[in-house]
Amino acid sequence: MSALPPCPDCDANCQYIGELCELRERINELTEQVRTDALTGLYNYRYLLWAINQEMERVHRSGGAFSLIVLDFDNFKAINDQHGHEFGNSALKTVGTFFKRSLRKLDVPCRFGGEEFVLVLPSTELRDAVQLAERIREGVTRIQLRTDNGDPVPMSVSIGVDVYRASDTVTAEAFLDRTDQYLLQAKQAGKNRVHYPQMSEPFNGMSADERAALMDGFVEDKDA
Repeated sequence: MSALPPCPDCDANCQYIGELCELRERINELTEQVRTDALTGLYNYRYLLWAINQEMERVHRSGGAFSLIVLDFDNFKAINDQHGHEFGNSALKTVGTFFKRSLRKLDVPCRFGGEEFVLVLPSTELRDAVQLAERIREGVTRIQLRTDNGDPVPMSVSIGVDVYRASDTVTAEAFLDRTDQYLLQAKQAGKNRVHYPQMSEPFNGMSADERAALMDGFVEDKDA
């Protein structure tokens, strides 16, 4: 129970202190529930829009850039239809945990809805965001999710990436939609890939050491 300062009108044994502590803890719990997704523990759509707007204000005030990653499971309906919704929920929770382990503390992982997720990357240029997106894309394919019978279920995601700079004037919703268009391109191009605006130099993917670091301590059998 969190400590409260002594009541100015009575002694430290005030009968209301315990009730006030319980109320404070309940308020903290409700605040967390309002901004998080119950299934994955990631932030929800409401918090996502808040985070994007915060980053837009920071970029316009201080310069620099931030990036968005929008990703969506490939063929998720087929996974649900074949293995059941509980298995699908297990897949979402597992990937949510993977996102948390793959990101910096300042990054904001959100569940956009259904099997679609958005990652807000403060102070991140496009090249670094694309590199992270490629690491995540490959990492998801290496997660060993299995059925009750021990059969492996392959998973993959398609990803769109975009960057926001001080010269941009679009709204949070418009920037999110712009990034989502790159996700749509990735889906249309064959899935399990990353699409993003053209860069001045080609992107060469990630090294074997980066792949190993990404999955170190995470790849394990996950029972549905």
